[in-house]
Amino acid sequence: MLGNTDDEGIAARQEALHRTLDDMSGILAQVAAISVFGANGSLLANSRWFPAPEVSIADRDDFLSARAVAPVTYFSLPLRGKVARSDVFTTTMGRISHEGKFLGVVSIALKRGYFADFYRELVAGDKAIVIGLYRRDGNILLRYPASTNGVQPADNTPFTNAFRNNELYGKLKVNSSVDHVDRLIAYRRVGEYPLYVATGYATSVVLTSWRQNLFFVGVIGAVPCLIVWLLIAFSIRRLNAEQAAWEHWQAEVATRLSMEASRRQLGRMGALGNLVANVAHDFNNLLMVVASNMELARRKRFNDVESEVLAIERATAGAESLARRLMSVTRKRPLKQEVIDPSTWLRSVLDIVKTSVHPSVSVTAELAPEVWNVKADPVELEIALINLAVNANEAMQQGGRIVIRCQNACVRNNETDLPDGEYVLVSVTDNGEGMSDSVLRRAFEPLFTTKERGAGTGLGLAQVMAACEQAGGTARITSVPDAGTTVRLYLPRHHGAVTVQASPPPVIEPVREAPKPAAHEDEHPLRGMTVLLVEDNADVAASVTTVLEIFGCTVHHEESADAAFNLLGEGYGFDLVLSDVQMPGRMNGIDLAEQIMMRLPHQKVVLMTGYADELDDRAKHLNVTILAKPFNMEDLLTLIAPGVPL
Repeated sequence: MLGNTDDEGIAARQEALHRTLDDMSGILAQVAAISVFGANGSLLANSRWFPAPEVSIADRDDFLSARAVAPVTYFSLPLRGKVARSDVFTTTMGRISHEGKFLGVVSIALKRGYFADFYRELVAGDKAIVIGLYRRDGNILLRYPASTNGVQPADNTPFTNAFRNNELYGKLKVNSSVDHVDRLIAYRRVGEYPLYVATGYATSVVLTSWRQNLFFVGVIGAVPCLIVWLLIAFSIRRLNAEQAAWEHWQAEVATRLSMEASRRQLGRMGALGNLVANVAHDFNNLLMVVASNMELARRKRFNDVESEVLAIERATAGAESLARRLMSVTRKRPLKQEVIDPSTWLRSVLDIVKTSVHPSVSVTAELAPEVWNVKADPVELEIALINLAVNANEAMQQGGRIVIRCQNACVRNNETDLPDGEYVLVSVTDNGEGMSDSVLRRAFEPLFTTKERGAGTGLGLAQVMAACEQAGGTARITSVPDAGTTVRLYLPRHHGAVTVQASPPPVIEPVREAPKPAAHEDEHPLRGMTVLLVEDNADVAASVTTVLEIFGCTVHHEESADAAFNLLGEGYGFDLVLSDVQMPGRMNGIDLAEQIMMRLPHQKVVLMTGYADELDDRAKHLNVTILAKPFNMEDLLTLIAPGVPL
């Protein structure tokens, strides 16, 4: 309100200021008066009087101190107000012009009696309690009950030193310098003001109450103690009988531990068997591609076999990748660690990652500027990224989004369970179905998988952890069921120049189909036969399709048993249904054969399998033909059309 107004300007507005100040103080019971004093200490405006009486506080401590520390608020010692005519202490703030000139002070007189009444209600008649309001220098503004000397000197005591040290709160045991009583004191600063409120309780009262309670507790506790001693005596007499039970229990525990060790060994053997079976299944598929394409090349008399050779190369690359994953998890593959620029590397492999997921899943990358270099095996990191993308893809059957982020991260002061240091953080986030707590705890375990039997080896996330640890870092997973999963790869920062520059992915030129040589009628023994091929492995499907077409068959290919069942349900007919056993989706090959036999009992069905464990009791009772992978053309022709010469 006052702004830069000088004494004359304030005097001219005295009546309006009086009404405003009176409205302010009227709603606050603790305020005795609000006053505006000029630069020379004379009263210019007051909330209680108009016109303002001729009063000067030029020689008063609060005026001099407020002028010295202006514009900081100053709290005075208790005094008898010249204007309010009551027992008060003041809070005074100096006024400074924009040019730094002292313009006077604004002073608020606060009633000490108001605070005394409030403290009296808090004490509620307990004479052991003392409540006081103190300045930072230790002087008393108010104390209840009141002390004989109204103002306490600022003694050098732990109590006053705590105030001078500007502590926010605390507690201590002191001998009062006011009435020399030992008290337990708790104090707290009042907001941002240089004021403290302290509450003290006489230790003599505490000790007296404690002694009385101790005696009472001792009397009450005598009977339970007697009962306890009787129970102890009874327990000692039972000790000999319990000794035999204890020895028997120890023998049983030893037996249980032995059985548990045997069970764990059987579990490890079972996991190893599962791994061998899954790897054998994958290798059988690869060998199926190699065998069928070699047979095709032989039938072509090794002329125009470019497509067959490329298929064999792809199968060989798949076998190499599977072997690399196994060796990476077991730490047996030699590392080729090189200094990598993560941003450049991630851009180069992004297209490969996108091709590893379904078209309904979008893959985006967010790269922070100036990402640090890391030293790692780029092939291992690429495989780890593809494994994470494939896992995320399987968690989003209806489509979704994968976001790959790359940024710098500094770990300090045990923020996580990682060692302190500088890391490059690569995170892969999806909005899929997430993981339960039990699955999350075992996610990085080798051989652990939640996929259907035969659909996964449990090596994906184990390879991710191995790749990070071989680079000196680690991996962490956070997941929320039905919300998504984030896998974070922490790779230590490397101070050095980049040795590997990512190159764009090679462009694979399309293979031109070689013209098929003219065939005689007897080279197509199954001409006119229609075959529904159900196989999720694209290379195996392409090889088998080519073989069947050489026999003269018309082939329709579906990638899942669900799609094949829907096609048959729409009324399409085929002379033969040739299906793999293990496939993604709701149904596998055995389910498909079972449904076909129920609805189309005359339909001929042949199942293909990579290993015998895929066949359950239902397959043995369906009376369908089983073809073991890898198989040659003679086996296929013999099962499809017995007696027809190749």
